[in-house]
Amino acid sequence: MTEFIQLMAQYPLLFASISFFFATVIGSFLNVVIHRLPVMMKREWQLECNQYLDEYHKATVTGIKDKLAQPIDDYPEKYNLIVPGSSCPKCKTSIKPWHNLPILGWLILGGKCIHCKTHISARYPIIEALTGMMVAYLAYHFGPSWQFAFGTILTFGLIALTGIDLDEMLLPDQITLPLLWIGILINLNGTFVSITDAVIGATAGYMSLWSVFWGFKLLTGKEGMGYGDFKLLAMFGAWLGWQQLPLIILLSSIVGATVGLILIVTNKTSSEHPIPFGPYLSFAGWISLVSGPQLTLLYMSYVTS
Repeated sequence: MTEFIQLMAQYPLLFASISFFFATVIGSFLNVVIHRLPVMMKREWQLECNQYLDEYHKATVTGIKDKLAQPIDDYPEKYNLIVPGSSCPKCKTSIKPWHNLPILGWLILGGKCIHCKTHISARYPIIEALTGMMVAYLAYHFGPSWQFAFGTILTFGLIALTGIDLDEMLLPDQITLPLLWIGILINLNGTFVSITDAVIGATAGYMSLWSVFWGFKLLTGKEGMGYGDFKLLAMFGAWLGWQQLPLIILLSSIVGATVGLILIVTNKTSSEHPIPFGPYLSFAGWISLVSGPQLTLLYMSYVTS
């Protein structure tokens, strides 16, 4: 293993290439997470609601349970990130293993189901390719190190969170909170920052957006963002330390405002329609992961010049 690590350190482009192919496979799985995790959460919530209605309101809510959710018996016996296998959403034809190859599978099929010719979104190969490219950059940037290994885990989580937030306006605790604690744990040994900076960063990250949320709500009576955004910024604070929070907030706000303005001007959305903030936080956090200190120094030199 030591010889392999030394070899990868000597040939960074080879290491980046190997990392790319590995990451595209994980990217294929991330497509599954983005699609299935929200469904799993909704079904769990529906089951809890049905159990509550059965237990406490049998006499007063006749008929409500049927309207609330699809009957649980109608769901597949198992539905998780592994089962059932991948299939066409329209004709339910199982997807062959070779058609599940990252990027290539979609190209082989021509972006259509082999059976019913239903269009398959280009989003799948895009996410696979994006995952591969981001991890390949981490490999080239950090080399074969613990920073690369943990940075890759963080990257996988951010891609899943971004996809889910774009689809559902939701940042699942099932992803955000474990990543937050991983950030604390890996910094016990100072992988990215000291444990003190990590703990302060997690606290400051949550409280900063929490304060903005309540200030905005008191002034306008509206909720400007969700609690998932607080936890996401807290997660970045745990990984990268409190020093990177101003950069993450500034960069995500600039990018988010720019994209939002473009969408409004092009009539893709309205000023009253909520826009998920998680993708912009994720983008800014990842940029801070690979270039945060350099960008901070560049900004400070510009401000003080």
